[in-house]
This record gives sequence, C-alpha cells and structure tokens, in this order.
Amino acid sequence: MLENKVNSTHSKSTGLPRKRFYRARAHSNPLSDSHFPVPVAPSHVDYSLHYPQLFPSSDEAGSCKKIQFADIGCGFGGLLISLSTLFPDTLMIGMELRDKVTEYVKERILALRVTNPGQYQNISVVRTNSMKYIPNYFEKAQLSKMFFLFPDPHFKEKNHRRRVISPFLLDEYAYALEVGGIIYTITDVEELGDWMKACLENHPMFEALTSEEVEADPVTKLLSSATEEGQKVDRNGGQTFRAIYRRIAPSL
Repeated sequence: MLENKVNSTHSKSTGLPRKRFYRARAHSNPLSDSHFPVPVAPSHVDYSLHYPQLFPSSDEAGSCKKIQFADIGCGFGGLLISLSTLFPDTLMIGMELRDKVTEYVKERILALRVTNPGQYQNISVVRTNSMKYIPNYFEKAQLSKMFFLFPDPHFKEKNHRRRVISPFLLDEYAYALEVGGIIYTITDVEELGDWMKACLENHPMFEALTSEEVEADPVTKLLSSATEEGQKVDRNGGQTFRAIYRRIAPSL
C-alpha cells in the first residue's frame, strides 16, 4: 500500500525519497523464509491498494484491467518509472524481496504521483519472493512482459539453485506469460548471461527474438539505462549481456 506520508527521509526540493535512508544489502537469500503477506490466489490481489486512482474500491480489484508487466527484483524502481510513461495505459508492478528497497520504491511512486498529477498511477511495488509466489499474483497467460534486470549472479555452483532464471522457474514464468509475451534479461556477468540464455534457449516454451525485433523494441533501450545497476555499468565502461525471448505456444 502506498501510504500518504512525507518525512525527513525525503528531499525538500523534489519531494522524492532520499535513497541513502533505504539502503539494504545488495542481495537477499531467495530461499529463506520471510514474513510478509501473500495473496492466496491472483483474485485476492487488492488492486485498490496499488492503484487507488484506477481502482478506488477493493470491490473492483482485478475486475477488469489486470497487471501486464512484472519487474522481478525491481531494485529502486528505475525501470518501472521509465515504463510508466512509455505505456501509460498498462498496469505494471515491481516485485522486490528487500524490505527497505521496497519501501523506497513505494515512497518514490507516491512522490511522483503527488508532483505529477494524473501520472504514475499505473505502477506499484510489492514486497514478495517471486521465486515462490508468482502463481499467487498472476493468472495463467496474464502477463505480456517480464523483466529480470541485473539479477544476483550467485557465483558458487552450489548456489545456482538460487538464480532467478532456471529451467524450473521458467515453467512458472511460461505459465504467467501469454503466448507472444516477452522475457527480458540483462546482466554484466558474462557467465550468468550465458546461463540465462542457455536456460531460455533450451526451454520448449521460449524462442529468441530476432536481432531486428530486439532493435525495434523500445523497451530494450531501457534495459541498460533505466536502472541504477545499468547506469553504474555504463559509467564504468562495462559490458552487458542480454537474452530476450518470446513465449510460444506448445508444439502439438
């Protein structure tokens, strides 16, 4: 829920939250148990808490428009902010495990709504573990885009099971994505880039976009520029590795 509050953690000049007050560990263990509410089913997601101007009553939650974009591990919300104005009629949500980071994104969205009346009403964030609870939030074929930007590489082989892209988890994502829906991944770790590409390439429900399709997609330009991680890589002259795949219909 985006609470209406402004305090000393916000900049007086812009009204935006000050990031230094919301810093947290760069990554969290996605396999550990955390204590936060989880809807028992997608029909129990209260849209009025996330998009109060679009769904003023909880009775309208999920009754017509549904979330179409999901930013998994959304960090400080840079991609959501950029996508909000690019797709103003599309509902989208960030899913973040770290509590302080989630709170920052909530406050950032609230501040942007206040300073830009009528805008940023289509984005929200929820603290959750997407590796466990994707089916609790999204119906079958509900999503048209999923984003996995600069995920934790989990370098040690014993920790590869914690990676947010894996053959098992791609089954979950394929369930939530509509046919034609797209998964966007990017990393500055070449080994992880190869891993994510291989997982997607070997999964029967996904096919790679052509280079022409990738270049024509306005979203791909945001993958490395809209997030704090991407901007850091660019400042340091680093290299990024993308894997962008389309959900396809099962072969008969």
